[in-house]
Amino acid sequence: MDGLTPGAGVRATARIVATPDGLPVLAGEGPLALRRTRATGEGHRVTVVGAMSAPLGGDRIAVEAEVRDGARLTVDSAAATIALPGRTGEPAHYDVRLSVGSGGELHWLPEQLISARGSDLRMRTRVELAADARLVLREEQILGRHGEEPGTLATRLTVHRAGRPLLDQALSYGPGAPGGWNGSAVLGGHRAVGQLLVVDPELAEKPVEARLLGESAVLTPLAGPAFLVTALAPDARLLRRVLDDIGTAQRDFVPRLSVR
Repeated sequence: MDGLTPGAGVRATARIVATPDGLPVLAGEGPLALRRTRATGEGHRVTVVGAMSAPLGGDRIAVEAEVRDGARLTVDSAAATIALPGRTGEPAHYDVRLSVGSGGELHWLPEQLISARGSDLRMRTRVELAADARLVLREEQILGRHGEEPGTLATRLTVHRAGRPLLDQALSYGPGAPGGWNGSAVLGGHRAVGQLLVVDPELAEKPVEARLLGESAVLTPLAGPAFLVTALAPDARLLRRVLDDIGTAQRDFVPRLSVR
């Protein structure tokens, strides 16, 4: 870790490596503390605990998780991540790099990311999956704390399976985002948006069909053994309820990969 450089913000990376036998690497830095916690099913579970306020403007933080062949890992977090303005006016960067080997399984289930007024965060999530790897990935973005306008938030989720692109999605909200981001054709005034991505080889034989899931959520099959659920809600509590309900219903699609 480079630590805190005057005028440059925090530089920190947390690393997790999971094997069928254990967690040989569990290393957190700066604002990213990692704790081994009790799993509710098979495999290992790690909880990310925020040790200090981050990301602030100018920070560059990253989380890397490697699930090796045959391992199962769940990663969650102890609290929401709040993007806050910094002293320099520079944007913050938050990179998530995930890889899952042959026969591996990863549940990436962090708490919400809150974009506070005046903040500027660029978040990038990259996922590399083996052909027979399994993934459940949940992302939730809350645009502003209660009663405030959001900061600037730009996210990109890129997923490759067996070396080929599966999903590449970029979202942008708040000041500086393309016009219409809050219009009726995009968020329609909602302040909470979430995605649930499921990848499983079983979906190759039992593909799901596109469908509406209530008034503010849609399921979209991808060109591969995967589907993406996108949901909107007025606030964080209602968004989580929508995604939890979808996660429960997910057992109808892929029983072994229900959100836990």
